[in-house]
This record gives sequence, structure tokens and C-alpha cells, in this order.
Amino acid sequence: MSQEQMAGGLMTALRDAESESWSRRAAAGRQLAASAGHEGVVPFLERLLLDPRDTAITQETAEALLQRRDLVGLRTVLAALARAEEWRTADQLDGEVYNHQSWMIADGRRGQFVEQLEALASDEDAGVRAEALRLLGIDHE
Repeated sequence: MSQEQMAGGLMTALRDAESESWSRRAAAGRQLAASAGHEGVVPFLERLLLDPRDTAITQETAEALLQRRDLVGLRTVLAALARAEEWRTADQLDGEVYNHQSWMIADGRRGQFVEQLEALASDEDAGVRAEALRLLGIDHE
């Protein structure tokens, strides 16, 4: 795939992230998760993760971010979890992180997951720090 095609795909996903269609927003979340490290994409991902209209968008976006199995994906989900005001959204995000943890343990990567949480426990974002510490079982009050 050429740079032009990738840029065009990213622009389409950014546009679809604002769509009225839940299926377009869900597809955009999956596509944008692959570009989570690109400048300007994170605000769109956060809006999708905190979608007030449909938890399917939350689920699809969180799943795609966590399937990256890297610090960027986990941090993005934890940041949204820390900001979730609706209990259903928070519950959905928490469930996705729990499932991710289960996948990593099943794949023998528990150490990698814990290392990522430990790195995020000193993140500059207080919400990310708090969620990482909570998942590590460390009292952060």
C-alpha cells in the first residue's frame, strides 16, 4: 500500500469516526487503532472509546487498541477509562482491559502486561497513573 493510499485511508477513518452510523464509527475505531501513534489520531480514539451512543464502538475500539499489545494502545484505553463518566462505558473499558490481561497471561506474556502497567504507573497523566496502579493492585490514594 502506498503512502497516498495509507493517508487516504486515515482521512476516511477520521471522517468516519464522526459518522452518525455506529458501524462506520466502529470500523473507524478499528482502523484508527492501527495509527494510534500518529499525531492527531488520539483525540478521535478517545471520542470513540467514550462514545455516548453505543458501547459497541467502545468495545471495538478498545479491543483493536489492546490487540496492539503495546504501551500506546494500553495507555489510550486507560486514559479513556480514567475519563469515563458513564458507568456502562467504564464497565465496558474495564472488561476489555481484563480480557486483554487474560489474553496476555494465556500467551505467556503476563510479564509484558505488568511491565506496561508499571511504566504507565509513572505516566504524566494522573488518570492513566491511577488506572495502572489500580490494575497493579497498588493503593494510589
